[in-house]
Amino acid sequence: MDATQAYGVGAFLSQTDVVGKIVLIAMVLMSMTTWYLIISKTLQGIFVRRSVSQFLDRFWAASSIEQATEGMDAQENRDPFAMLTVRALRAREHHALHGAQRLDEAGSSQDFLMRAMRSAIADQNLRAESGMTLLASVGATAPFVGLFGTVWGVYKALISIGMTGQGTLDKVAGPVGEALIMTAIGLAVAIPAVLAYNTFNRQNRLLGAKLDAFAHDLFSLLTTGAQLKNRSS
Repeated sequence: MDATQAYGVGAFLSQTDVVGKIVLIAMVLMSMTTWYLIISKTLQGIFVRRSVSQFLDRFWAASSIEQATEGMDAQENRDPFAMLTVRALRAREHHALHGAQRLDEAGSSQDFLMRAMRSAIADQNLRAESGMTLLASVGATAPFVGLFGTVWGVYKALISIGMTGQGTLDKVAGPVGEALIMTAIGLAVAIPAVLAYNTFNRQNRLLGAKLDAFAHDLFSLLTTGAQLKNRSS
């Protein structure tokens, strides 16, 4: 048998035991989940940035709040700025019609409006954080899972060498080198997860900052009727 055929990924997979296969399957699942989140959140981010830009241009170009919010209910579940606006308008209308009948409605209309907008921002932050914990967990644990697979592979190789009594370099280097494949796979899984986590975390911070700025402008608009000069954009 040729030396290149005796060792390698194929030989490692054919010779590894149940523990090694479980570790490999776990890393494959982690990698698939990571890339699913990367693709889905990237597409979601592109859509949100585009819709936010269109929303702000249309909103501030409107001649009245009624014109700006026309047909906005259909966008509530897709656009965080539309969700914030719709909830703020509903809160203002609810307090104007029913007043403070419950504990969560206590205070002035401005207090109730502020709580409603704060709740909408919190819901958006939770939605943006979806999948981030999983990305961070994969990035933090995948190298150690791969290292565990390597340690287990080296252990099995040394046990086999000890039983056969063949401790020459060619008998040791092959199995140990194959075991190091697990570490390489662990790094290959972890690096995209870490990069994606940092990228999406930055995007969430930027979106959150824009949403806070818009919430401040919207609150002033709904409570005073005056549109700020330095509005969010």
